[in-house]
Amino acid sequence: MPIAGSVAIIGSAATRFGVLHDRGYLDLLAEAARGAIADAGVSQDSVEAAWLGTAEPAIAALVGDAGTAVTEAIGFAPKPVTRVSTFCCTGMEAVRAAAMGIAAGEYDLVLAVGAEKMRDVTPRGSLVARTANLTHPTLAKGRTAPGQFALMANRYMHEHGATVEDLAAIAVKNHEHATRNPLAHYRTAITAEQVLKAPRVAEPLGTLDCTPTTDGAAAVVLASAEWAAEHAERYAVIEGIALSVVDGYYSGFFHEEADYLGFRVTREAAKVAYRQAGIESPREQIDVAECHDCFTITEIINYEDLGLCGAGEGVELLRSGATTVGGDTPVNLSGGLQSCGHPVGATGVRMIKEVADQVIGRAGERQVEGARRGLAHTLGGPGVASCVAVIGAPA
Repeated sequence: MPIAGSVAIIGSAATRFGVLHDRGYLDLLAEAARGAIADAGVSQDSVEAAWLGTAEPAIAALVGDAGTAVTEAIGFAPKPVTRVSTFCCTGMEAVRAAAMGIAAGEYDLVLAVGAEKMRDVTPRGSLVARTANLTHPTLAKGRTAPGQFALMANRYMHEHGATVEDLAAIAVKNHEHATRNPLAHYRTAITAEQVLKAPRVAEPLGTLDCTPTTDGAAAVVLASAEWAAEHAERYAVIEGIALSVVDGYYSGFFHEEADYLGFRVTREAAKVAYRQAGIESPREQIDVAECHDCFTITEIINYEDLGLCGAGEGVELLRSGATTVGGDTPVNLSGGLQSCGHPVGATGVRMIKEVADQVIGRAGERQVEGARRGLAHTLGGPGVASCVAVIGAPA
């Protein structure tokens, strides 16, 4: 059975995202998993298997380094649980893997949950510090995500006439969107002046151009579309979902063909997901999108790589207002990674939930009127992995 159109999202839940010192990793995982099962209106006993997305268990004392965390958190024994990890694509890859279990006919009901606890460490134990200090002594010493994406920002600004004010506009837009999201890490609007005056991290990116470090979890329950049509009160359909991996952790930024203007891996994943979903004109056929805005420049580049506009036209799409609330293709109405936050393993699942809520019609203050099809996108590592999902309302 093909995965496209055959798998339904019948329940979802997410914790609040933020600095959650009052709750541990297993607490967050359990809240999201049990919430999704309750939202699906099924019993936990009827869920036959689970997939766990956790990217960085070393930050949380190795809790989450195997699927056994789900068994411990919600009492899931003796059922199978598989942990996946694909950089920032981890959560969405957990959903894709779970969906394949349904499409293969192996299970009737499965759970995909993503969780990450990133704030219970000192700065020296953070993901950024570990990346800089524990990786290759020559190729990666001092290399950080802000530094890598700053290279792209400078290249893109030079080639396409974008400005630091355009970068700031992404942060302003997504922080304003998050004021309508009760689960977001940051729920306060900001001004362009605040973005531009924020401390610099890696020119031209400042602290308000960068996603925060966040705790949180999200989960979905999946079933076959046939099961959902017969049993579910409401559901969304996975019309297409694809993962692409194009390179390794160290080699991703060193290829001669890399132009620092976009990510081939997003284009490859989108190509497959769009083919599955019958998407030929993304701008016209997609009503709402959640994309990987780990840095402000990334969202602009994503517009192009996801086919919402042509190469070099991302900044003009932003300036047109099309991607803000009320625009014809609103992007990151949740606040995105910029404001909703980025607990790495949870983000992709949270995006799937957000888009499913839109097409079901229960996105609350963020609801796009008449939304029937949405897009979710994650970008992993130094731009070497990407997952793209198209989520639609039932036909």
